[in-house]
Amino acid sequence: MVQTTEQVVLLSDDGEAIGTADKATVHTEDTPLHLAFSCHVFDDEGRMLVTRRALHKRTWPGVWTNSFCGHPAPGEDIVDAVHRRAADELGMTLEGVEPVLPDFRYLAVDASGIVENEVCPVYTARVSGSFDPHRDEVMEWRWVDPADLRVAVSAASWAFSPWLALQLDRLHPDPAQSVPAL
Repeated sequence: MVQTTEQVVLLSDDGEAIGTADKATVHTEDTPLHLAFSCHVFDDEGRMLVTRRALHKRTWPGVWTNSFCGHPAPGEDIVDAVHRRAADELGMTLEGVEPVLPDFRYLAVDASGIVENEVCPVYTARVSGSFDPHRDEVMEWRWVDPADLRVAVSAASWAFSPWLALQLDRLHPDPAQSVPAL
């Protein structure tokens, strides 16, 4: 049987699966906790792909964010979901998919009042070959140095997704904030 609507996995406060819901109905002003993922894709030069979300997206339309995000289907291995979403959203094949922030979780409210409430493991990967972002998902994209991205997010946080800002703080800490060794 072919599933016609995208389902997300609903979670209890301690991260256990407790059910499923139609993705189209989950993101509201009272979004239940659910499972998602984020992926930061790098090229051979160490640059990270950032994308600008299409203007018709329900949450954070038009903002710049990490390479891509998604939701694993019920019963789907999360790494398989990362590969699936890379192909669907970016027309991209990935290599070396690795978990880097397996326990990342966040709650954020966009300007329209829509809430993101996700347990969202973060992955990194390398692009394999060329890619062709789908315009209904991504309106712009750029390869950037992670240090330059930190500066941009710091200077204009309103132009970036809140999850990207939180993830960057953990993935690429600001060296100026480091405590020198004694």
